[in-house]
Amino acid sequence: MTPAFFGMDFDAAALQQEAQQACEQDPLFATWAEGQGVIVHQPLTQVRIARLLASLEAQGSDRKVLLERLMAADQLANAALWLVVHATYAQQVKVDGAPLEAADFKADPQGHTGGSLNMVPAYLGYLLANLFSGQTRSWLMEQGHCVAAIDSVNLLVGNQKQRHAEAYPAWDNPSLTRFVQDFYSYAINQQGQPASPLGSHANVNTAGAVSEGGYLGFTGLQYVHACEQGEQLVAFLSDGAFEEQRGSDWAPLWWRAEDSGWVTPVMIANGRRIDQRSTLMLEGGPEWFATHLKQHGFMPCLIDGRDPADFAWGILTSEAWLQQEAEQIRAGQAHYPARLPYLIAEAPKGYGFPGAGTNRAHGTPLPANPAKDEEARRLFNEGAARLWQSPSVLDQARCVFQQHAQQQRPLERDHALTQRQVADLLQPTPPWIPADQRLHSPMASVDVAFSQLIKLNPDLRVRVGNPDEMSSNNMNLTLAKLKHRVCQPEFSLDEAVDGAVITALNEEAVVSAVLANKGGLNLAVSYEAFSVKMLGALRQELIFARHQKEAGEPAGWRSIPIISSSHLWENGKNEQSHQDSTLAEALLGEMSDMARVIFPADANSAAMALLDVYRYQGQIANLIVPKRALPSVMDEQQSRLLAEQGAVCVAGQASAAIQLVAIGAYQLQQALLAWQRLDQQGEAACVIYLQEPGRYRQARDAWEASWQVSAAEREALFPSSTAIRIFICHGRPEVLLGHLRPLDLGPERTAALGYINRGGTLDVHGLLLANSSSWAHVLQRVADLKQQSQKNWLTAEETQALLGQAPLTQLLPIAR
Repeated sequence: MTPAFFGMDFDAAALQQEAQQACEQDPLFATWAEGQGVIVHQPLTQVRIARLLASLEAQGSDRKVLLERLMAADQLANAALWLVVHATYAQQVKVDGAPLEAADFKADPQGHTGGSLNMVPAYLGYLLANLFSGQTRSWLMEQGHCVAAIDSVNLLVGNQKQRHAEAYPAWDNPSLTRFVQDFYSYAINQQGQPASPLGSHANVNTAGAVSEGGYLGFTGLQYVHACEQGEQLVAFLSDGAFEEQRGSDWAPLWWRAEDSGWVTPVMIANGRRIDQRSTLMLEGGPEWFATHLKQHGFMPCLIDGRDPADFAWGILTSEAWLQQEAEQIRAGQAHYPARLPYLIAEAPKGYGFPGAGTNRAHGTPLPANPAKDEEARRLFNEGAARLWQSPSVLDQARCVFQQHAQQQRPLERDHALTQRQVADLLQPTPPWIPADQRLHSPMASVDVAFSQLIKLNPDLRVRVGNPDEMSSNNMNLTLAKLKHRVCQPEFSLDEAVDGAVITALNEEAVVSAVLANKGGLNLAVSYEAFSVKMLGALRQELIFARHQKEAGEPAGWRSIPIISSSHLWENGKNEQSHQDSTLAEALLGEMSDMARVIFPADANSAAMALLDVYRYQGQIANLIVPKRALPSVMDEQQSRLLAEQGAVCVAGQASAAIQLVAIGAYQLQQALLAWQRLDQQGEAACVIYLQEPGRYRQARDAWEASWQVSAAEREALFPSSTAIRIFICHGRPEVLLGHLRPLDLGPERTAALGYINRGGTLDVHGLLLANSSSWAHVLQRVADLKQQSQKNWLTAEETQALLGQAPLTQLLPIAR
């Protein structure tokens, strides 16, 4: 197929003449060109479609059938727009098109109506492209709040998941009335969950949805990494998201024909944020944006965002363009980066209904509530009348689009991205280090384990997200094997055109690469202080995966480790901005069966923890792993126990009266030093290492309870008979203590030490001292809880240091 007008340069007069000739030569084409309802076909679109039809005819398609599909798309588009506005405003539906009365409207209309109206022709154009080509493409939608468009079209064409099909089985008054009443119903079931299968955003019941799309901008970062070779993907993007989250400009740098599918990004350029124009429009609109895209390696093309036919043309032509780019690169006539196609679909926000193009169109476009205002009611009924299609017409249009069996392709609800199922991995033997206190970097063991894992599973596409320095984080083997992905490698550096390490100084962009690669093997490594920038993207995945699990459709992608290294206690020299445990603390608030927060103790436990993450599906695990060489404490058995049950007794007996609970590798070192002093003085004490706190929390529902250790296992390690329990935490102690309420013996018997927001240009020991988390501070808390003098376990010089009467350097551990 020759890309026709794939760009912006064209002669308006010549186009008008060519469109007129196409209509004169074919009455059926002329009938389609007249449009239907609010769907109008501009001369440029008519010429594009005429040339597309000629190309498809040459490939054996029936022209009459193609034109019937085009006309059916117009009819379905109008009907879907009609249902979208009813979902916002109406509580009763009349499929005969009769005007609604005041009592037929909702008391509190809700909906992101303007964006949903713009998404109707876009999504129908996607369906039409699939119908024309006989291929089911995947889709992603950045603007998840436009879900009413997707659900409405899916209901129309019968592309529904079971819960929607059961609730809304037909295009009739009862089904559609139930549909509009369920939209923003706020009803809650006996389990405390939304009772409606509809949501304000795409959810697990939305056919074909793989993401909520609640965090604007991440789809733009992810789409280029989501599609595997042999697949096709259409990504619907938002101009507001372009403004909110930067980084999508890099997509051409990452795409390779050798391991990527055909991707078509589609910007819905409707020009409005919530209460003003988007920055894109203020800068100069679609023409400015097209220039911007060209400067970043794209081939932009303006299409009519009001017309499903232009969307279909754009999708098919984009793929033809990208295929030509790939062939030229393969033949040595061009080089990467390929010029990725990029459709800019221009339309007034809320096109097709009164209020289009106004600020109101972001939400409810009418000037008032039709239930209470006669003028608003008149506007609604007039607008709906322009959109209404008879049920008999829709029955025929629906049949035109239901050709999946004949074309031997899956329904759009079952596109490739919804079917990701990654089988159990072949697991290597972890690189065990003798547990004899010799120094070894936990990150170096992670590096060895991951390198062995990818070697044993060569069929999986690997993506490593790197916003920092791979070598600084001791991931040298991984970097040497996978290499930075670049378009023009520098000589002798760890770079390659087909590299699997996505490196950019942007945490959101690199974590999106691994989150999108759901059919492969993934890892992200970041400085802990800056990994918090990944939280929105991580949370979006966690929420959707949890909903899939609750719906009995658990995610099939391999769980993803997000490693926080160069962490709080190792980053003293870089000021307090680099000393932050927020990501781990935030993820501890998520459901522990989905978001694992893991604090490996040493090299052995770090390698084992990493490999354990890959045993599961649909989870995201934040591993806080030191990069500096630390004593090897855990042997193979202890490392496996830590992976299986999240905690292990390291020193003494768990039944001891004094229990020191370490959470974090550096914290373990301090706990052991304190235990040694207690042991020397004849105190019955023990050290418990708690690697995964989420397994010991108070479960919030049955799913989370299934991830907890048994009551017997918890009592064995954390007996209720313990007299004193002191937690030494990697992060903020109040946060950890709050999550570990079942282990809290009360303020008279429990204390917690950790990061108390003290920092600066310090070394590790300086940070521990500044945050009252050294071994001596642990002993001080033991004394406080036992109501005894700390002189029982500390020297006079150490006691003076704790009281501020001597230099804190006195608290550095010394050989005895």
